[in-house]
Amino acid sequence: MDMIKILVVEDDNDLNRTMCSFLSQNGYEAQGCLLANDAYNAMYNKMFDLIISDIMMPQIDGFEFASTVRKINPTVPIIFVTARDDFSAKQKGFEAGIDDFMVKPIDLQELLLRISALMRRANIAQSKKITVGSFSMDADDRSASNSGVEINLTAREFNLLYKLLSYPKKTFTRVQLMDEFWDADSNATPRAVDVYITKLRDKLSACKDFEIVTVHGLGYKAVLK
Repeated sequence: MDMIKILVVEDDNDLNRTMCSFLSQNGYEAQGCLLANDAYNAMYNKMFDLIISDIMMPQIDGFEFASTVRKINPTVPIIFVTARDDFSAKQKGFEAGIDDFMVKPIDLQELLLRISALMRRANIAQSKKITVGSFSMDADDRSASNSGVEINLTAREFNLLYKLLSYPKKTFTRVQLMDEFWDADSNATPRAVDVYITKLRDKLSACKDFEIVTVHGLGYKAVLK
């Protein structure tokens, strides 16, 4: 399996080096950047599986950096590592789209625990497979089956379902799903999502291990039974 790639954005050179070497010693591929602008360039050239970022940085701070990353990549886990321990910083961070928050000085072993928890949640540490009871999906060969019987899904149906099952109980709005799975220049409206969900429910009628639930006024979520 490919190594999990982590981007460390921290303007303290020593701490940046320390974190990167510690992560590398523990089986991750870590790359350090001192400024948010350098991080954007790094992300342009490589797909990262997780980002660790400071808040207080010159030019572009962590809040702005996290919000920009979220617009480009809605799912990559982001951990803030910062000297700020005030609630407003945490609140602003989570509103910008981060997943976790650690206050300096940090315990590097605890950082490892949090990384593995986030990676497990993001389903990246898994081998691109999702199994729920007797239902399974394999992202590499885009196959889905229930009790060994193959279910034919179109690429978009597969992607929608894989997304919902990667984050069980998390509600995705129609607009979020549109933004991710429909081209910006498509003429589809958010109702197109409803059509796809109806098709998916139809094809998955034999699956008893989960269901796609409508969250009224919002969107959809997968609920495991």
